Amino acid sequence: MTSFTPKHFHNIPLSVLDLAPITEGSDASQSFKNSVELAQHTEKWGFHRYWLAEHHNMPGIASSATSVVIGHIAGATKHIRVGSGGIMLPNHAPLMIAEQFGTLEAMYPGRIDLGLGRAPGSDQATAYALRRTLQSRGEDFPELVEELEGYFAGGESARVRAFPGEGAEIPIWLLGSSGFSAQLAAHKGLPFAFASHFAAEYTLPALRLYRDNFKPSEILKKPYAMVGVNVIAADTEEKAQFLATSQQQQFLSLRRGAPTPLKPPVKNLEEVVSSYELASLSQSLDSRTTLVGTKETIKEKLEQFLAETKADEMIINSQIYDQQDRLRSYEIVAELLEV
Repeated sequence: MTSFTPKHFHNIPLSVLDLAPITEGSDASQSFKNSVELAQHTEKWGFHRYWLAEHHNMPGIASSATSVVIGHIAGATKHIRVGSGGIMLPNHAPLMIAEQFGTLEAMYPGRIDLGLGRAPGSDQATAYALRRTLQSRGEDFPELVEELEGYFAGGESARVRAFPGEGAEIPIWLLGSSGFSAQLAAHKGLPFAFASHFAAEYTLPALRLYRDNFKPSEILKKPYAMVGVNVIAADTEEKAQFLATSQQQQFLSLRRGAPTPLKPPVKNLEEVVSSYELASLSQSLDSRTTLVGTKETIKEKLEQFLAETKADEMIINSQIYDQQDRLRSYEIVAELLEV
């Protein structure tokens, strides 16, 4: 086994994953105002990127038109990188994604990231509504990525070209929650982001696959892996545990097949969910990648997860109902960058 120098998270980039939550009693308009405020604050606090996720048919997530929201956030910030975490490529014609991200890169040069996933980001009925066919179930993801890369590479001999898009140097990331995208990212020499914030148990096997099979490319000479972490930070342990009940309710509503807007926190989760559902939470929100507590608790758990994964970057999701509490959670993490 090769030796390594343990990393401390204040020596690696920390980034933001925003699901643009729509909270109970609010609407998408307010969600986007909150996202702009969060992006401006996290930019000021030293976060590296700000990514938005594509989900559909979910009343608690406003970032379904991901490219549009990326442009909105990039236009409201100055230097933080803004991108997709991710675009679910099987939902789209690669040409349209090339044009959309070529447009974004032309508007905000050197600041746009394109993270690609192979899952639908929705249920089967919604996938059909998006694609009009279910022929693409992710197996053709490598071909879709190749087609997209071809539009960015361009060339006068191509019958179909992307304008804007052709010649744009937009970093492409592959995202995954299993080994498929890990192997593809390794084969293509691309950066890889793993959804450890909801697939903790598969994190280390996927990272091992990526690193062991990595082939250097013009883009990357060595592997570059980012991992996702849920963080609910507050000034007291009690408040952090209280705030975390919003995300817990959100996961349980997904398990029930009846997603809802992000609900306010509750003092006693046992009063609104069954004991069986409570037991299932530990699987969905693994304590290794769902970190709840004060600055000291978050610091300890982040460093522990970094020691396990040897990640090059961490991206943080904080599903918190109240905007001020959400801002404070990211601010607490930002304070750790200064340690």
